[in-house]
Amino acid sequence: MKLKTIVPFILLLITACTPYKNLTKISSMDELKYDYTVKYAELSNSIKLAYIDEGKGPETILMIHGLGSYLPAWKKNIGELSKTYRVIAIDLPGYGKSSKLPHSGLMTFYARVVSELIQKLDLGAVNLAGHSMGGQIAMVLALEKPEQVKRLILVDPAGFEAFHAGQKNWFKDVMTPNLVRLTTVDAIETNLASNFYRMPDDAKFMIEDRIAIRDAKDFEAYCLAVARSVHGMVDEPVLDKLSDISMPTLIFFGENDMLIPNRYLNPGFTRKIAETGASQIKGSKLVMVPKCGHFMMFEKPEVFNSEVRNFIK
Repeated sequence: MKLKTIVPFILLLITACTPYKNLTKISSMDELKYDYTVKYAELSNSIKLAYIDEGKGPETILMIHGLGSYLPAWKKNIGELSKTYRVIAIDLPGYGKSSKLPHSGLMTFYARVVSELIQKLDLGAVNLAGHSMGGQIAMVLALEKPEQVKRLILVDPAGFEAFHAGQKNWFKDVMTPNLVRLTTVDAIETNLASNFYRMPDDAKFMIEDRIAIRDAKDFEAYCLAVARSVHGMVDEPVLDKLSDISMPTLIFFGENDMLIPNRYLNPGFTRKIAETGASQIKGSKLVMVPKCGHFMMFEKPEVFNSEVRNFIK
């Protein structure tokens, strides 16, 4: 068989073997399937913020997802915790079903959006939960508007790790909208799997959704939001402000988190980063979860849900 015949045959074979070849294409990220009814809040600067609002109770938990993610990342926590509390989970601007207008990606920008939602829904002081980048956003809001944050719940939070100027510039040079846009199916699968100690089968919807949105008309806006969010994290560090956090704080880290610390720039152990950060937040409680990666609340939901209940009690 000639080479020009073999190459298309191999490509056809690879395509046929991929488990994602039959995914339904979507024209907009609004078509993503969520397990809960989505509501929308019209905020300033033409921001339309998507959120779910489940359960009732004297306490409200507001959940902020991480970089490149969306509110379904909390699906194993929403159902259980909403039996006792009012639980609100949001899609940040640029992500999920929220509006995709260009924005700075700064942590202060996101914190002010969350603050405005708290005001609009008249929530008073909330229990603010943030995963990864969402944790850094939650800390920024706790520092800017402490009256809106009754308790902090941080899950593998960004912000505990120090980066010098050269490392920050490296992040900015590497993380571009094109890098996000051109991520291959194999890389998407590998990247998401690296968030877990052992990726559970029921987390594969995250891979499928991430592949499906590549055909969406708002995908490029999402890519821009992801790239700018990375810039925003390194441009607005919170490490030197942790001692100013005044409210009760519960911190989770998977002991096998492969993303924190950054394995290329700051090789080392997650526990050291976790303990160093937690020690600066007065009266905080640190929960290190064995055999668990970066997506702690999804990989070990029973631990997260139980600890959060005890914390709020």
